[in-house]
Amino acid sequence: MWSMSCARVGLNQRALELPSCGVKKRSLWRRRSGVCCLFSPTQNVSVQMPSLNPITTGPISVSSLLEVVGDDLHKLNINLKSLIGAENPVLISAAEQIFGAGGKRLRPALVFLVSRATAQLTGLKELTVEHQRLAEIIEMIHTASLIHDDVIDDSELRRGKQTIHQMYGTKVAVLAGDFMFAQSSWFLANLENLEVIKLISQVIKDFASGEIKQASSFFNVDLTLEDYLLKSYYKTASLIASSTKAAAIFSSSSPTICNEMYEYGKNLGLSFQVVDDILDFTQSAEQLGKPAASDLRKGNLTAPVIFALQEEPKLREIIDSEFMEEGSLEKAIELVHSCGGIKKAQDLAKEKGNFAIQNLQCLPQSEFKTALENMVRYNLERID
Repeated sequence: MWSMSCARVGLNQRALELPSCGVKKRSLWRRRSGVCCLFSPTQNVSVQMPSLNPITTGPISVSSLLEVVGDDLHKLNINLKSLIGAENPVLISAAEQIFGAGGKRLRPALVFLVSRATAQLTGLKELTVEHQRLAEIIEMIHTASLIHDDVIDDSELRRGKQTIHQMYGTKVAVLAGDFMFAQSSWFLANLENLEVIKLISQVIKDFASGEIKQASSFFNVDLTLEDYLLKSYYKTASLIASSTKAAAIFSSSSPTICNEMYEYGKNLGLSFQVVDDILDFTQSAEQLGKPAASDLRKGNLTAPVIFALQEEPKLREIIDSEFMEEGSLEKAIELVHSCGGIKKAQDLAKEKGNFAIQNLQCLPQSEFKTALENMVRYNLERID
C-alpha cells in the first residue's frame, strides 16, 4: 500500500571473523555513520558488556523520562497541527486523529535529549530552530508510517483507538500518510543541511524496504535472526538512529559523537522492537491496544518465534501449515513459551540495550544523558 516511491537500500555486506566471539558474522556493513555491526551471533546472543546497573529507585515512568524536555515537547505539540497545514479538512482530521491517539512522543523526545546533551559539548546555551524543527519532522514521519502500517496490516486499532483507514477508508488513509510524508519532506528541505536531508530522506526508503522484506517472508520458517534484525532496523531503528545523529549534527558535534549517537539510536530502536515483539506474546489485547499474537497469526515471525524454531521441529510444521488446523495457533503460542523463545528474545533486547548504554559514554554527565540511559532502562522494564 505504499504509494510513495521506494527503493531497497544498498548495504555493503561482507563476512567478518570476530576473534572475541569465534563466529562468522555475515552482516558487518558500512552505512552513513561508518562501519557498524547490526547483528549478533544467532546461536548465542549473550555478549560480555557492562550491565545496566540501576541508578534510579522503582519503575521508570514516561513522565519522569520526558520531564527534562517537557517545555520542548509542549512547544512541539502546539506546532505539529499548524505544520500539517489546512489544505484539506479530511486529511487534517485524519492526521489529528492519530496525533491525539495517546502517543508518548518518544522519538521527538530523543531528538531533544540528544540535542541538549550534545549541545553541552559544543557550548550551545539553547537549542536552535533546526533542533526544534527536526523533532517535528521526525514525529510527522513516524505518524505517516503508522498510518501506512495500519493499512498494510489491516489493523483495526492503534493505541486502543480506531485506525485511520477504519474511520475514513483506505484511500484517505493512504493519502493522509503520503500527505504527511510530503509535508515532512518539504520542511526537511528547508533545513538546508545536506547531510541531514540525506540522512532523514533515507529513512522513508527504509520504511518501504522493511515492509517489502516483511511481506515477502510471511510464514517463512527459514527466516534467520539476521533477516529479522535487518527488517527491524528498516522499520523501527533507522528513524531513531538517523534522528539522534541529526540532532548531534545540529549541535555541531564532532563526527565521532555524531556516529555514537547514531549507534545509540540504532541499538535502542532494535531493543524497542524486540521488546514490542515479546509483549505481543505476553500481554493481553487490552494491554496492547490490538489483538495479542497478531504478528504470528499473520505469519510475521519475530524474535521469540525464531528462537523457538531453533529448539522445536513441531513448531516448524505448525507454522508451515499456516495454522489451517483448529487450535494450531494456540499450540504454536504455547511452544514459543515452553521452548525458551521468550527468554532468548529478552536476552537479545538486553544485549542491544547494553550496547546503547555504551554508546552514551562519550557524553558528559548531565540530566539529559541520564534520561537517555533511563530510556533504555524504561524499555527493558516492560519485560521484567
